[in-house]
Amino acid sequence: MSSGGLELPPGDSSHEGGPADAPGGVPGGAPTGIPAGTVSLAGGPAEAGSAVAGAELDWGAEAWSEVRTRAQRAGRAYIWLNLIEQRLRSVVGAVLRPIYEPVHGGDDWVVAAAGPAGQEWVQRAVAVREVSRRKGYLLDSADDNVLSFLTLPQLRELMVQHWPCFEPYFDDRREIELALDELEVTRNVVSRNRALSRPVLEQAERASARLLEVLGGGSGSPAADRLPIDAVEDLVGDRYADVVSVHPDRVRLQRNLPAEDLFGGARRLDAIGIGLNLLVQNFSGRRLVRLTEAGCRVRLLFLNPASSAVKRRERELGLRKGELSRSVEMNILHVRRVRAGLRDPSRFEIHVFDETPRFTAYLVEGQSSGIAVVQSYLRRARGMESPVLVLRGGGRGVPKDADHGLFQTYREEFESMWEDSRPVS
Repeated sequence: MSSGGLELPPGDSSHEGGPADAPGGVPGGAPTGIPAGTVSLAGGPAEAGSAVAGAELDWGAEAWSEVRTRAQRAGRAYIWLNLIEQRLRSVVGAVLRPIYEPVHGGDDWVVAAAGPAGQEWVQRAVAVREVSRRKGYLLDSADDNVLSFLTLPQLRELMVQHWPCFEPYFDDRREIELALDELEVTRNVVSRNRALSRPVLEQAERASARLLEVLGGGSGSPAADRLPIDAVEDLVGDRYADVVSVHPDRVRLQRNLPAEDLFGGARRLDAIGIGLNLLVQNFSGRRLVRLTEAGCRVRLLFLNPASSAVKRRERELGLRKGELSRSVEMNILHVRRVRAGLRDPSRFEIHVFDETPRFTAYLVEGQSSGIAVVQSYLRRARGMESPVLVLRGGGRGVPKDADHGLFQTYREEFESMWEDSRPVS
């Protein structure tokens, strides 16, 4: 195996590489047990019997696909790990610097805090910093300190050694250590550019989000808990306006964003569509009553079940005559009963429109941010089968330009339709 990671042709059995009868090997020392069809990203061995000398350098479509998958997962994991390391470095510096720096001064406070148990790795960090200085690798003067050269395990060690100093700020040491244990697997894989499976990546993301919350790096916004802004969205979200996820159908949307998470805690709920099944059939009437009584303002805009647009939609979907209109009528009757049970029915408005339905949208706004679920109506597909866009509305902690977002576009469309609609008595 060369230093570039490419496998060289097997040499003569009399040279290094192992004899022909070496245990677990074949002539030339080639390993056995490689499944047929396995793609080696290091440029696997040439086919048996091939007369072409040298390594095979070309990658096929399968190999390129695997490379992209690895890079995408590793990149996402790296962003989370980077966030955790920066946050932990800030916490360690804020807690331990005031204790050790007045006595030891400068960067020696890190050496003193590490103590005899950490003398080896802290001296290694000092040496790496000196090399970085000489070679011009320190591009930001803020990084010219020993603390910036400590890795995640070393920062964890400092925290564990001095837990009495951190205890006044954090309740559960065990939770922090467990989260860091989960991240260590991902860190090891990413640092060595090995394959990262999806379950491990998802575990790392959950552990990172939990750890940031424990360390005080969360948004602190109740609305954000429904659809938290993750590290990747912060970096690349502007490429996709305010679209934060896309689902092939509503079933998969509800697996990732249940109705309770979508509507629970809303301060303002505006919905437009044919029958609004996502709300009516997945969020109980009692929950709607409690939501409204807690201060949420609700405006629901249904397609008029007596309009010609309903009949056209029935023909498009191949439904029996009157089937869709009865379904919409039942949904309207349900929300009317909900409204009748409110102390202040004026906060729960129900309207109908007679135009051709173009989309269904649920615009849910909390105290500081909003979420929208939007679906276009396809000619032969019902709402449950149509693709879904999830949009994030503007608010505190949302790094989006409202002028280029889709949330505001659908908000304006809703308001226009609402003005032309008629109230349901």
